[in-house]
Amino acid sequence: MHAITFRCIGVAALLTMSLVSAGAQTAVERELKAAPGKDARAAVFANIKPDCTAGPLPAIKLVARPAHGALNVKRGNLKLTNYKQCLATEVPVLVAFYRAQDSFTGTDEFILEVTPAGGRKELQHFHVLVTNDPAAGKGI
Repeated sequence: MHAITFRCIGVAALLTMSLVSAGAQTAVERELKAAPGKDARAAVFANIKPDCTAGPLPAIKLVARPAHGALNVKRGNLKLTNYKQCLATEVPVLVAFYRAQDSFTGTDEFILEVTPAGGRKELQHFHVLVTNDPAAGKGI
């Protein structure tokens, strides 16, 4: 297991929160830039309760594999400051990384099914642009 720690201020754009209510399955479209042969962070999944403690992490299932790369999910920790009413907290996270084949440039896609504890399933469809641009794979 790799130790991944993130320190964030203003994390709203970074987290895919797993605090959802029960109901029908939803779908979300996401875009990602990646460089060939390098990890690109696709998503960070956490569950932060209103009392600033960690809730159970969601289950993540790869529904459709990328045709020109691979997906890897790792556990880590996220240190938050000034997130909603949480002035400082640390919670466990799951981080999804996409890695394109070394010689590939072009478009790729994959679909994740994210199921929070007690929540509704959500399909996350990732459209990936694999390019040699130096900024590819930076941030979410």
